[in-house]
Amino acid sequence: MEAPPSSAPVPKAPVRLLIAGAGARGSAYARLAVDTGRAVVAGIAEPRRPLREALAAELGVPAAGAFEDWQAMLRTRLPADGIIIATPDREHGRPFAAAAAHGYPVLLEKPIAPDPAGCAELARLQQESGIRAAVCHVLRYTPLTALLRQLLSAGAVGRIISVQHLEPVGFWHFAHSYVRGNWRREEESSPFLLAKCTHDVDWLSFIIGSRPVRVSSFGRLSHFRPGEAPEGASDRCISCPAEPRCPYSALRIYGPGRPPIGEAADPARTYFADVVDPGGTRESLWQALVTGPYGRCVYSSDNDVVDHQVVNIEYENGTTAAFTATAFTAKGPRITRIFGSHGEITVEAGTVSAYDFLTGETTVYPIPAAAAQLQGEKHEGGDRGLVQAWVGALATGDWSGVVSGLEESLVSHGVVFAAEHARRRGTVAAVEEFSPAR
Repeated sequence: MEAPPSSAPVPKAPVRLLIAGAGARGSAYARLAVDTGRAVVAGIAEPRRPLREALAAELGVPAAGAFEDWQAMLRTRLPADGIIIATPDREHGRPFAAAAAHGYPVLLEKPIAPDPAGCAELARLQQESGIRAAVCHVLRYTPLTALLRQLLSAGAVGRIISVQHLEPVGFWHFAHSYVRGNWRREEESSPFLLAKCTHDVDWLSFIIGSRPVRVSSFGRLSHFRPGEAPEGASDRCISCPAEPRCPYSALRIYGPGRPPIGEAADPARTYFADVVDPGGTRESLWQALVTGPYGRCVYSSDNDVVDHQVVNIEYENGTTAAFTATAFTAKGPRITRIFGSHGEITVEAGTVSAYDFLTGETTVYPIPAAAAQLQGEKHEGGDRGLVQAWVGALATGDWSGVVSGLEESLVSHGVVFAAEHARRRGTVAAVEEFSPAR
């Protein structure tokens, strides 16, 4: 995003923020904003009372600043310098329109919208209102990404010829979010590629530095369906004879009745169990699995999104990328290999290794020291980097650090829409034909 054509602004402190949606993402961004020391939360809108009240208490938001919905919050015209919109995927348009009408700069959780028309409408609203709008493509803001772009810019591999990139979603993460959870059905959220992998598609363009032009794609729902259920399986994990032998058991993933996956601090037990039963107890978590969607058998849910997908992308400069997303992995960092005219870079397990064709030497580059402090945060510190950049821009008026504006994000969304067309039709699709920015 370009900096506004004006003289150096006077910094303001603290920045006052509104939060529309206090689920996992909205609450994480709110906490990180306050943690910068440059922002306070003036208002929270969240229909789930336990989440709303807990976040308001944690961040010191007065009772008059807590609302059941974003409409009520915006009607009050609270003095604010920006708004974070983290409502469900299909509910971004109306709060964005209202925020634009009030002149609030927006930080919008991805995806922008579930279809090209919805994306184009938000782009129109931004242009007509003149507001600043950024999208939460957090992978652009990680310390690893900064190091990688520095190496590529310095010619570590020469010209980038091709890229392989893997998003290892994780078997239990996929079961939680895309079989039992909010993103299990396209008609209720969006296609898997849009909901989960817009990050990766956007990141590839950012790293390669060229505009995507053509895509092909393959993928389907292969495993999480009735025909794959073990013999004797029932529709609830708590009453299933096959549960002790099932890696997707809700009792095992969320904790009650079975040891959690890995160590006690595993995110499957902490972060995701809190999604199932916000702020609850062991007993209430058990009851949530008895009656709620997260206790369902993964083979008897109503999910329809793909559980694995590959996308091939061709860029204007001739570079090609092969991207794979799959449920069937241990949860872990993304894995990337960049093949260039003069060398090769491997990004795996938080390290960057560069092999030089001329010298035959491999150099391992450590991630900047600050990254060590970010271990355990989601997206390898990208959430923090994004929020720091956005809050800093609101405070000073210098938007040069915000590199995921709505305009840039429309490109990656166009790739996803083209890829879904190509997957369903068995063809190669031109990105321009599906671009919301046309």
